Amino acid sequence: MEITSKESSWKKEEEEEEEEEEAKIQIYKYVFGFAEAAVIKCAVELKIADAIESHGRPMTLSQLSSALNCSPPLLFRILRFLVHRGIFKQQTTAEGPIAYSQTPLSRMLTTMASLLLLENSPTMVSPWHNLSAKVKADAAGHSNLFEAAHGKDIWSYAAANPAFNVLFNEGLGCNARVVTLPAILGSCRDMFNGVGSLVDVGGGMGLL
Repeated sequence: MEITSKESSWKKEEEEEEEEEEAKIQIYKYVFGFAEAAVIKCAVELKIADAIESHGRPMTLSQLSSALNCSPPLLFRILRFLVHRGIFKQQTTAEGPIAYSQTPLSRMLTTMASLLLLENSPTMVSPWHNLSAKVKADAAGHSNLFEAAHGKDIWSYAAANPAFNVLFNEGLGCNARVVTLPAILGSCRDMFNGVGSLVDVGGGMGLL
């Protein structure tokens, strides 16, 4: 019984040590969690997927850096990350150099680029940095997270900032076109039987 108790204690200590080691690994995912979104945003802004699509076949690092007017070493590091995340694929060409090709995810990134750029813009990200203050202030009935960060609601902010207004409308229009409309028309088409007039109340670009 004593041996069993000691073995149980050792096993527990080993499990705790393994958990501690795993925690040391996991914490870095949170420390640098912002970097993943930043790199993907970078890929969208550089239009890597668009360049490969226009080229019509996989592109080497040299070809991509030339087409995008980018630093080859820095672009290589970006691509290595994106390949690791399954956003692009790499393959060896007949000539020897590694080339990069599209995946369904990289094509989806191109399709959803406007929404991704909106949600990763400084205007939309900054409210999240005030989340703890919002949680503490919420009991007092203070403004929502966006208002706390910018001093006005998102509609008023967009009206006063033309560049953000364009980004906002394009992002919402992108979501409507790629996600909302196909879902409605694919699953809820019968809802519109007998409807003679339909109004989208909300404004924007009227895409929906």
